[in-house]
Amino acid sequence: MWPLYAAGFTTAFGAHGIAANLGADTDDAVTSLLVLGGLLALYDGAEVLLKPVFGTIADRIGARPVLLGGLVAFAVASALYALADSPGWLWAARLGQGAAASAFSPAASALVARLNPAAKHGRAFGSYGFHKSVGYTLGPLLGGVLVWAGGLRLLFTVLALLGATVAVWALVAVPVVPPLPRARQTVLDLARRLALPAFLVPTAALAGATAALSVGVGFLPVSGAVAGLGTVATGAAVSVLAACAAVVQPRAGRALDAGRITARGGLTVGLLLAAAGLACATLPGLAGILLAAALIGAGTGLITPLGFAALASSTPRERLGQTMGAAELGRELGDAGGPLLVAGVAVAATLTYGYAVLAVLLAALGLGLGRRAAAQRTGTS
Repeated sequence: MWPLYAAGFTTAFGAHGIAANLGADTDDAVTSLLVLGGLLALYDGAEVLLKPVFGTIADRIGARPVLLGGLVAFAVASALYALADSPGWLWAARLGQGAAASAFSPAASALVARLNPAAKHGRAFGSYGFHKSVGYTLGPLLGGVLVWAGGLRLLFTVLALLGATVAVWALVAVPVVPPLPRARQTVLDLARRLALPAFLVPTAALAGATAALSVGVGFLPVSGAVAGLGTVATGAAVSVLAACAAVVQPRAGRALDAGRITARGGLTVGLLLAAAGLACATLPGLAGILLAAALIGAGTGLITPLGFAALASSTPRERLGQTMGAAELGRELGDAGGPLLVAGVAVAATLTYGYAVLAVLLAALGLGLGRRAAAQRTGTS
């Protein structure tokens, strides 16, 4: 499992390590905010388009080849800019990294499910999510140190070495998992399966969690600046968010496997915690920011392993790659949609109203899941 956890760390570190430090490059590569926005969008845009595609390919040829190919491609794409050091190659490298992550990320999720029995899915996805959270946390910090020491080329060099190392590790340690026989599936069959509550409910919760996480990471520092707080204080708040998410995920997974919580109940509580965190973000001062960070982190940490475990348990094993790719697409939409919603409301009113609107949406989603679970218990009792 450790190479799969390392793959999760790689995609998170690569995404946030570069995204948080592209603006620090003021020489030739990043010459304006428009260029910066384009470079940031390349990675996420590739993931939105390609994750479902590579998930389906993983079901067809096996998740291990897609995992290995994606990691090798990530290393090659990173090496492009490290060697060439020109603005054009930076665009190509960033696009290549996003496409490569679109391959090995859903493949790794599918292998986590295939290599663990259903009774241990919560623990497995909790550990996988923990290592991704570590990557998200260390990416901006360690990436900043590398850019300070040697510019973007050094950061891309480290990412190339990381991708290559994890690829070799996975080649040696990840067992061959042959694709399972699959019945023929039409586009209509796929649409029907993805429209079932067993897919929509956890995917919606994952999208909501990612929206809250993105808003917390992106806008809590803005609130801190408005309140007169320094970068150290606001940076600490974001670190609290990431740390809470990392700590909660393995515990939530173990609790699910032990039967102490249910997936539906945990998703409900996680959404309500994230909504409460966004509500706290409307409070002035450091206390409100820290409370928001802790609650958003705890909520997303609860949702992530339970959501993926629920998807794995309800998906035919021969379709795991396709399901994980589609679920990752939902997360990417939440990642982009949450900040856009909050920013749009903030432009029309204030950032406080932006937090409040997203909090209401997440609370409504959480309460809807809770009512549905209660109705199901009533119907089966």
